[in-house]
Amino acid sequence: MKKLRVLVALITSDNDYQIEQANAATQAASKLGIEAKIVYADDDAVNQSTQILQAVQAAPEDRPDAVVFEPVGATALPQVARAAASAGMGWVVMNGEATYISDLRQSCKAPVFAVSTDGLETGRIQARQFAALLPSGGSVLHIQGPSESAAAKERLMGMMEVKPPNLHLTTLKGRWTEESGQRAVRSWLTLSTSQKANVGLVGSQNDAMAIGARKVFQEISNEAERERWLSLPFTGCDGLPKTGQAWVRSGLLAATIFLPALAGQAIELLYEAYERGRIPPARMMVPPVSIPALETLKPGKR
Repeated sequence: MKKLRVLVALITSDNDYQIEQANAATQAASKLGIEAKIVYADDDAVNQSTQILQAVQAAPEDRPDAVVFEPVGATALPQVARAAASAGMGWVVMNGEATYISDLRQSCKAPVFAVSTDGLETGRIQARQFAALLPSGGSVLHIQGPSESAAAKERLMGMMEVKPPNLHLTTLKGRWTEESGQRAVRSWLTLSTSQKANVGLVGSQNDAMAIGARKVFQEISNEAERERWLSLPFTGCDGLPKTGQAWVRSGLLAATIFLPALAGQAIELLYEAYERGRIPPARMMVPPVSIPALETLKPGKR
């Protein structure tokens, strides 16, 4: 029997969730006897497109049977997807907008589907965490992911759906990495408006950027000012056991949201499709989970 080969294309190696995606893919592939190749786009959509296209255009004997990828940009590479389908390859989109999936499934014999964490519900949960931690309202320093990211957009939309009107957001932009969170906060602190802001909570769209923000506040030379910032609740998202959940237990974060790594599930679904003919649905949504449970969050808790 021919060994199934899968290309797993991820956003960056400088992010705990993406690293966990790679680990999940590797473990699932090893368990199922699948050959999985992991590549990282270094947060560059053009680079990601090139990486995948090179695999699609390889000689048939070198070509993977399927591509599993998490998009860097706003689109899930529709032209590359069609090229892969034309080459008879399977195609799986994780955590991205892929409006072409239904059309592609009609013309492609290989499995084509999308699997995502529910981004809108993730944003709703984060808004509820903010409300629990700041029940009287106040200002939130909110570090968002990149503007072109579908996940960042959905999390913001979900948050704005349920955010209480007495919570006011000061928005900074990052790129999912700890370093980008540091850069965003450092830039903000140079503004005169930051000195007047009465921030009651620092909330980030992922754990890495939240920890990056904390590290910047730890560098403040004025002890009273430093302690004021570090006494605030910080929240994130991703909630992986060894990072986000560990930071909640240690008090570095007040809360996070667990988003399971999907690459392992995607590979298992591909295996079921290729080996047993069980074609997954076009779109699958995985629910996020608040950590700790929303009902246990207390005002100002660190």
